[in-house]
Amino acid sequence: MTLSTFSVAMHITPTVIKTLYTHGKRKTKKLKDSDEQQEATDDIFFDEAFHIVKSFILLGTKNTVESLQAFTNTHVPAPPWTAVAPVRVPLQSCNQAADLLTEWFGPEDLKRVVGGEKWWQVRGLDGIDAEWIAEKSHLPESVHIDAGRKYSEEEKLVMSMEQLETTMLYIHGGGYYWGSINTHRYQVIKYAHKIRGRAFAVNYRKAPQYPWPCPLHDVLAAYLYLIQPPPDATHKPIAPSKIVFAGDSAGGALCLTMLTVLRDLGRPLPAGAVLISPWVDLTHSFPSIHTNTATDIIPPHGFMNKPSVLWPVDPIKEGGRVARAHSDPLLKSCHADTPGANENVTRDSAQAPPTDAGKHGDSTPVDSKQETSSSSASSVALKSQVKASLFDGGKCDPPGRHGRGQEQNRNPSHAMPIDDLAVNNKHGPSSDSIPDLDDIDFWQPNPPKVLMKNPRDVPLELRSQIQHYATTEQLSHPLVSPILQASLGNLCPLYILAGDGEVLRDEIIYLAHKAANPAEYPVREGVIRDGSRQKENAHKFSTPTKVHLQVYDGMCHVLTVFSFTSSADYAYHSIAEFAKHVTQRSVEHLDRNPLPILQQTSGPDIPSCLMNDRSGDVLMVRERVDIHGRIRSMEPKENITALQLRPSEIGIIKEETLVKWLEGQEEWDRPKADSMIKNARLRGLLLAGEKDDLVERSIVRRSSAAHRAIQENRRWGPLDLVDEQPPPTAIAARRDTREALALLKKSIYHTAPATHKTIPRMKTVDVVLAAFDPNDAPFRPPRQSVSEQQVRTSMRYIHGMRMWHSIVTYFGRKVAVKAAEDTRRVGDALMETGDKAASTVKPAAVSTK
Repeated sequence: MTLSTFSVAMHITPTVIKTLYTHGKRKTKKLKDSDEQQEATDDIFFDEAFHIVKSFILLGTKNTVESLQAFTNTHVPAPPWTAVAPVRVPLQSCNQAADLLTEWFGPEDLKRVVGGEKWWQVRGLDGIDAEWIAEKSHLPESVHIDAGRKYSEEEKLVMSMEQLETTMLYIHGGGYYWGSINTHRYQVIKYAHKIRGRAFAVNYRKAPQYPWPCPLHDVLAAYLYLIQPPPDATHKPIAPSKIVFAGDSAGGALCLTMLTVLRDLGRPLPAGAVLISPWVDLTHSFPSIHTNTATDIIPPHGFMNKPSVLWPVDPIKEGGRVARAHSDPLLKSCHADTPGANENVTRDSAQAPPTDAGKHGDSTPVDSKQETSSSSASSVALKSQVKASLFDGGKCDPPGRHGRGQEQNRNPSHAMPIDDLAVNNKHGPSSDSIPDLDDIDFWQPNPPKVLMKNPRDVPLELRSQIQHYATTEQLSHPLVSPILQASLGNLCPLYILAGDGEVLRDEIIYLAHKAANPAEYPVREGVIRDGSRQKENAHKFSTPTKVHLQVYDGMCHVLTVFSFTSSADYAYHSIAEFAKHVTQRSVEHLDRNPLPILQQTSGPDIPSCLMNDRSGDVLMVRERVDIHGRIRSMEPKENITALQLRPSEIGIIKEETLVKWLEGQEEWDRPKADSMIKNARLRGLLLAGEKDDLVERSIVRRSSAAHRAIQENRRWGPLDLVDEQPPPTAIAARRDTREALALLKKSIYHTAPATHKTIPRMKTVDVVLAAFDPNDAPFRPPRQSVSEQQVRTSMRYIHGMRMWHSIVTYFGRKVAVKAAEDTRRVGDALMETGDKAASTVKPAAVSTK
């Protein structure tokens, strides 16, 4: 079922009911235990909203990319109290932005890293859709316009917004591949209301159809459109000092990346930037990616989608999605030239992070860093004994062909033994073969190579693209993962917000400290080596960026979505104060006070944690915000796990991250038949000769029920073909068609063959889904193959076969009537002839006498 308002409502309704029940149960237990500890989920409205948003995002991953994009990019009318003027950023601005990116990359990297200069400039529209947004009550009643020109209502709205001083360029999030100005319009409206200014929201192109650097190209064009509009634009040029960037998630990362491009090329920067839960590390190398899954709205395995012709872009490659690394440089980018593939040779030896002090790059003692890193790594339960099916390439032989594909008869040639992949010392290198610490390729493997947890494990490499936004080889590029920028110094003031419960928490905290302390948090050496611009930036941009970091207790990813909570209300207020401060204060005032002093909403006066340089100037404000919007000092840096990571550990795909992604991807790679059999096994399916070793099973034994019975006269079923080699088209062994799945389901859950010992009960959710499937039924067997079972249609009177039958019948009747008439005429003629003959013969007989 594709994404629609109806399907979303059907999916979310059980979540609402379940959350209401569990919330009441949890609150009752807290009251009974006299538990006075306050949590964000104590608020029933936040608890419901959190699970609704989480459920919707999960539903989005169960649908195709196209379906999710269509649903979230559907135009939604703005409320009547707002002024919304749609515009289109013209191609002229797009060309200016393309020239800047071309200058930034240079001809060599354009060809080697990006894959060319032209493809990312191709677009379908005549520009970029965008919107000017403001509150009507903030606009003047009349605007002076040129009487000699006729203006549209939208143009008049844009001209009336010229009176507003602060302009916010808002870049929406959505994992770089979904979401739009429609999904975020109500948030942008609230920002415009709070800042008493105007907002400009841009609907940039989305991956995977328009991957990196297409979104970056579009948001850069939007900024140039504001400060350097073409002559026919309705608005006047806006001074960069009156503009503040703002973005959430992927949009926050685009804001940061745009700032670094403008800085590197010497272009004017905006007055400030608000980064809300920015996604700055697409390699997922920080611990909170694994530890905060339960407290965030992001799906457990990240953003994955139901397979379609669009995504995944590549079929499962020979050897599987993950394979052992080889000694020859066979890696090729999925869609572009592999960055550094020719220089970096994959090794048949294992990897582990370095342990000497020279690799730390900061002042924290080595021992404390090693201890913290080790403890954080051990907190992530790495499933070292991964099932071999995870690494079988998902080929499944193709499903069901030649009797293969069944759970008990998977082709072993397609499954690489787990001993050949990991956790096997005899295949790994000895301690003597491990390279020294100067070998950057070994200790800091660039994607698609994987950093192994155990130094003696066989190293792995990815053979598939894992992110919609960019190829796996591009994930460590500084414009894809800005956490890998050599320096985040010399930027405009940043206000960075994160939820303490979100999976991106650690990388956001690290980002804030890296920007405020460029020298203390350098990038890993491999990035410096592979990028000449990064080597130059490390020395060129050493001035600390003014940063205000706030981490919100109990909040998840993009806390501003939950605008009705005290935390979000405080965040909106703080964002507005920051935007007004950096755009409306004088230069002299900003030199003395680059960051606004944000007052807490209530409670005692708790001073913020300020980090100053040697001259006493404030470099960074570090705060935590509780669920009531009250601020307090953040703990020392030494007590924050994310800040103890070595530079060599950041921006690298690690083994536990790989396993987490692969487990999620397997759900789509595994045929539906395998999932059906697996669920049936868990719920009690037993075949002849198998032992019932489970204590509790939701099963039905041999029964005489009409639609749930083991039929003695049904000798065999689809699961009894282990040693058979049926023809490729035989439905009995196939698992890749709807008809084959219907046959399999009927033989498991409804009318089983004599070789089955039990009939398991279906899961409730499967019963509900079957009720909405036109080819299935909740309590009866699904329709079988049309080559076997007749099709019953409600439109039987206008069906083609019925019409043909009617036509044949009509003409048959006509022919029959005509034949009957002809027969009657012939009979009449014969009778008449006979009568004449008789009358002739009679006189002759009389005369003879």
